[in-house]
Amino acid sequence: MTNDKPARAGSNAISLSDEEQVRQVLVDSVHGLWDVVNNLTRLKPSKRERYRVSIFGSARLQPGSFGYEETKRAAAALADMDCDIVTGGGPGLMQAANEGAAGRGVQSVGIRVDLPFEQEVNAFVTSAFEHRTFFTRLHQFVLSSDAFIVAPGGIGTVLEMTLIWQLLQVGHLENTSLILVGQMWPGLLEWAKQSMLSSDPPLASARDMDIPRCVANADEAIAIVREHHAAWLHRT
Repeated sequence: MTNDKPARAGSNAISLSDEEQVRQVLVDSVHGLWDVVNNLTRLKPSKRERYRVSIFGSARLQPGSFGYEETKRAAAALADMDCDIVTGGGPGLMQAANEGAAGRGVQSVGIRVDLPFEQEVNAFVTSAFEHRTFFTRLHQFVLSSDAFIVAPGGIGTVLEMTLIWQLLQVGHLENTSLILVGQMWPGLLEWAKQSMLSSDPPLASARDMDIPRCVANADEAIAIVREHHAAWLHRT
């Protein structure tokens, strides 16, 4: 004969009819999951097999345009340096970069986000990842890359560029190059300098404005990556 009794619900049990308490449990659980994710992202590989370059740029430029062909050429040159190429996996300059890397013995990676348009990964991606939010997608770019090349683009490209800039500013990214290619970026940097540094007190530090490196063309971007890649090889 045993004294087993039916298990009772704990005193902290919450009825599903108590909407406010149920909502709080869900919020606390989501925050707890973020703690787990943040802890896991502290783990870094001791050595990545190959240096990785993320290339951001417009989804709207078509094959045959100057921007498309220059991006394709730059990605091919970087792949010939044994660099993996990482993009958003979509059309336009993303496709150009993946196309340039294809067939050159490196990974041509596409990191996608779920959108009501641009659903298909371009045909030149050899390794694809899909995200439901821009936040997690951008986080994977940060974890995956040793350098970032930003070609001309729209609002999404500006978002990507400014996130990397901010992470470099606060030291969450280190030993990482941020290279802005083309005529649209110097004006943005000049606006930031005038708007942020001229107020009293300044809204940013002068050294923050030196983080992005503006270059006129693909050849200058390739030269910077070549130098940074050599330093990466020396460190590893």
